[in-house]
Parts: sequence; C-alpha cells; structure tokens
Amino acid sequence: MKSATGSHTGTGAWLLQRATAVVLALVLPGLAMYFLTALPADFAGWQALFAPLWLRVLMLLTTAALALHAWVGMRDIFMDYAHPTVLRLTLHLAVILTLAGSVAWLAAILFGTAWSAA
Repeated sequence: MKSATGSHTGTGAWLLQRATAVVLALVLPGLAMYFLTALPADFAGWQALFAPLWLRVLMLLTTAALALHAWVGMRDIFMDYAHPTVLRLTLHLAVILTLAGSVAWLAAILFGTAWSAA
C-alpha cells in the first residue's frame, strides 16, 4: 500500500508475513506428526507415504507459504541493509530465483512422472 505521500507503508508485507506465519504454525505440526508416525523403512513405503493427493497439495502449498514468508523477511533485510541499488537488486533476484526454483523443484518431485508410474 502507498501512503498519501507516495511511500510504501509496509502493511501489505506485514499482513503477508503474518498470514504465512499462521499457515505454517497450523500446518507444520500436523505434517510433522504425520511423518513421525509413519517412518517407512523402504522406498516403497516412502512412495506410499507421499501417494495421497491431499498430502502432495498440502506440502506444495506449505512450501509456497514458507517461500513467501522467507521472501518478505529477506526483502525487508535487503531494503534496510543493502544500500547500493545494484547490490540490493542482485540480492533480490538471487533470493527470488532460489525460492521460486525450490518450489518448482518440489512441485516436479511431488507431481512428476514418477508418480504416474506408481
């Protein structure tokens, strides 16, 4: 959001940070319990553990929330402490590529061709 003077107030970033924190606080304990109670011993067991579509979707959405949460935090740090504009933009790009690449990689793992053969 912009204030009357044209500068950003940070309310949108603050709300996004809090919303993703709530999502992570609600989902991560449940996922941890799900994985800790299963603990498969072999590859087939791991495939069966990740077979339900609801789990794969939940994992991808949780990872996206984590990436957004991390992005807002890193963006704020760069805005406060990376003063040369070129350095700040380079750091922004590096973090965006890393986070987006990680989410895309997980999507490829969770929904890739290995699952269609299972």
